[in-house]
Amino acid sequence: MKKVGTIILLVLVFQSSFAQKMDSLDIMIGQMIMIGVSGTKVDAKNDTYKAVKRGMVGSVILFEKNISPNNSWVNLKKLTTTLQQASRVPLFISIDQEGGKVNRMKTKYGFPPSVTHQYLGKTASFDTTRFYSELMASTLSGVGINVNFAPDVDLNINPKNPIIGRYERSFSADPDTVIMHAAIFMQAHRYYGVINTLKHFPGHGSSTSDTHLGIADVTKTWKRDELYPYGILIKRGVVDAVMTSHIVNKKLDPSGLPATLSKDIITGILRDSLGFKGVIFTDDMHMKAIADHYGLKESLKLSINAGVDIVSFSHNIPDQRESSAIIVHRTIRQLVDSGEIPKYRIYESYRRVMRLKAQLNSGF
Repeated sequence: MKKVGTIILLVLVFQSSFAQKMDSLDIMIGQMIMIGVSGTKVDAKNDTYKAVKRGMVGSVILFEKNISPNNSWVNLKKLTTTLQQASRVPLFISIDQEGGKVNRMKTKYGFPPSVTHQYLGKTASFDTTRFYSELMASTLSGVGINVNFAPDVDLNINPKNPIIGRYERSFSADPDTVIMHAAIFMQAHRYYGVINTLKHFPGHGSSTSDTHLGIADVTKTWKRDELYPYGILIKRGVVDAVMTSHIVNKKLDPSGLPATLSKDIITGILRDSLGFKGVIFTDDMHMKAIADHYGLKESLKLSINAGVDIVSFSHNIPDQRESSAIIVHRTIRQLVDSGEIPKYRIYESYRRVMRLKAQLNSGF
């Protein structure tokens, strides 16, 4: 009952704060949008700051470009604190900090060392995994980051995979090994109040191409074992959130829609078959697998109707036109008003997001 009460309180505070400026549907839509941040600091003139202040977004994502080369720890903490203070409800402040080669907070900035998932899987020492996971989670929590887009539970089916195997992002090709190390990683993050996010659903480990650069079709290479880590970890009740992949898998959706846009995959498999009731983030909607083949309006309509809860626009992909929070918010609102996205989908996602935010160790 305490958790439910906290959720209701957050909703009431947020709605009353914006009652004169935005209606309740606008508030809910704002909580479904994640955007990137420009620079290493924000102020009242910054677009992201203004979007957060207006309630147009409920989440932000940080990259290495947001870490100043000098006095990095303090300046990053100032950045996250300023963003949180601008919001009427706790923000999801997220990062991709898997460790090793996918590592935004590097030692050259004064942050602790990290290792790849592959290193941990090959070392086969749970104590080592626990040590590095706790070191990472405590560091994230210390600088005000409350969502980590990790662990990566892709199976290392194709070691030459240009985006998973190449960067040593998988614990192992063996699903049980992946599950054991991922569970330790997640436990450490939860202990330090950082939300964990399994990725890249429904499995990117067998791909031969990179969705950052275009369509990645895994129809001929994907194996059903790639769902196993999700199923087991969801059943254990330890999964806070899941990130979708933009891969095409006609074994799961014969229409050939990327997973992020596929109701068959997101609702049919992740929600219904695997029973996941939590928050689903999209991978970056600026990635070329989406941006070069689907317009903003179509990709938003398909992804939200598919069952995702938060759409991510990182502003970190080269050569892609930026989609500001205002444009994304306005487009979603228009799709709802026209009936192309039913209102119940907004209500569903809002409830999931607020439920997860109520779990943040944010001082509320």
